[in-house]
Amino acid sequence: MEPKLLPAVLLSALSLICLMVVMRGLQIALTKTTIAPARQKNLIVTTYSIVAVWVLLVGILSLNGFFSDFSKLPPRPLWVILIPTVCFLIIAFRRTTGEILLAIPPHWLVAMQTFRILVEILLWKTFMLNLLPIQMTFEGSNFDGLSGLLAVPVAMILSKKWAPKLLLVFNLVGLLLLLNILVIAVLSMPTPLRYFLNEPPNTLVGEFPFIYLGAVLVAIAQALHIFSLRQWWLLRKRDAMLQEQE
Repeated sequence: MEPKLLPAVLLSALSLICLMVVMRGLQIALTKTTIAPARQKNLIVTTYSIVAVWVLLVGILSLNGFFSDFSKLPPRPLWVILIPTVCFLIIAFRRTTGEILLAIPPHWLVAMQTFRILVEILLWKTFMLNLLPIQMTFEGSNFDGLSGLLAVPVAMILSKKWAPKLLLVFNLVGLLLLLNILVIAVLSMPTPLRYFLNEPPNTLVGEFPFIYLGAVLVAIAQALHIFSLRQWWLLRKRDAMLQEQE
């Protein structure tokens, strides 16, 4: 069996499942708002369209070797993370987004981060096949799986009571862990910035379908943190206004 086949299939399946869960979550969240049904339908169709275009565009570019060119800086695979980051920050501060975030329980966005446990297992399996360097796994310097593990108790607590400090700390820690593995990934690529010289270099993330590790899975992880922090801010602001009225 081709060594890349199993991790490729698992990564593709996990990416698809995560996208389906996110889209289903959005549909449920919209029903909890006062947004008109026609507007809700339009938001769903628009979101599906954008996601589909993104997935297809990234896939086509990776199949044509675009992301496998590490001769330029910043490394091309980094763009599939930077572009969604900017988009999520813009979307997070839209009025409609704020209304949706205020309508859903805070523990939803936290609980969804548990998928990162599966991502770490997948990365470890890929390393065992000698397709990724050890520093990209929990045996090396990748501790991102802790975000998935911490999401379980944090979500359970938030489902029972509003704990703003806990939510803030969880998101900040999660973002730092995500930043840590992103830096390690870049420093493991065969570019002038390479710091980790052990083999193999981190080139797999530029290939199809492994490009979706960044374009989908990392994007979802950072989106959940960004929207959760925005929700935290909105809920704190609402609580402050309610206290002033009392």
